[in-house]
Amino acid sequence: MAALLTLETVTKSFTQRQGARKQIQAVAGVSLAVGRRETLGLVGESGCGKSSLARLALRLTDVTSGRVLFDGVDITAWDGRHLLPVRRRLQAVFQDPMASFNPRMTIAEIMAEPFTTHGIALKEKLAPRIRELLSFVGLEAIDLAKRPAQFSGGQLQRIAIARALALEPELIVADEPTSALDPSIQAQIVNLLLKLQRQLGLTYVFISHDLAVVRQIATRVAVMYLGTVVELAETSALFAAPRHPYSLALLSSAPTLARRGAAADRPVLLAGDPPSPVRLPAGCRFHTRCWLRERLGNPAICTAEAPRLIEGGGHQVACHFAAETASHAQSLTGPAPAAVLG
Repeated sequence: MAALLTLETVTKSFTQRQGARKQIQAVAGVSLAVGRRETLGLVGESGCGKSSLARLALRLTDVTSGRVLFDGVDITAWDGRHLLPVRRRLQAVFQDPMASFNPRMTIAEIMAEPFTTHGIALKEKLAPRIRELLSFVGLEAIDLAKRPAQFSGGQLQRIAIARALALEPELIVADEPTSALDPSIQAQIVNLLLKLQRQLGLTYVFISHDLAVVRQIATRVAVMYLGTVVELAETSALFAAPRHPYSLALLSSAPTLARRGAAADRPVLLAGDPPSPVRLPAGCRFHTRCWLRERLGNPAICTAEAPRLIEGGGHQVACHFAAETASHAQSLTGPAPAAVLG
């Protein structure tokens, strides 16, 4: 089956405007395909390019190079007028719904906006349609007269999801939709998204730093580091046996995953912070923090050659020593050691 959303070697660069003008590469040659009715999870540290990639996929930002295809059609160079029909099929839910709501408008007015923007005149059918959308997300018609400030964060996110559903989209990009919510509310939103996917046949790109949430909702997971995808695999395979040293460190750092798979009991600690995007390291972008490279005696290939994303064992991995990472991941399922890897 053809992918619904395809990114082909997508790159996005920005110009640093303070001080000396320098190029910052937020996304570097990323290629991804999202199949119909699946959920692709995007994970990685803050600043790794997840949200920038989401904005490129949504065509809210123009690519520097590469292509964005939706349902097999190249929409990379389309402008606002041509993109309007695509926007009906491609919607977004963001981290802070209050930032995208006009606080002076009622929920009824907020919910009517998509229909007005796209010139859809439902007339007497508009009110029933809005009530139906709210019922989808567990809210009632009495809420229509209220304003955003009268709702909790979880309720606002439900309204944001309802508004995203208004135009019957096929794909929703959810950028950190649960990160500002309490754990119990997070679970409600995730369960809601899963229910809507089953009922409506939706496709999701789900971005989060919460690995436990990603594990629950995603079909596949792409791990990003400094603007690149370093690993891509089925969710169960990635959490059970990560193949990239960064993925292993990322999973082992999540306390909510303790004793639920490889790398959970014996954390791999990374030294330092990610390099500046203005001064990216040569070769593998992760080599300056790679615990595996140190264990292998700092092989020269890590600084000389950037690894390509290569298929192997159900994973796509960008690492010269993926087999060694897999071996270490397997060893971490045993008894906890006296020392911590690092």
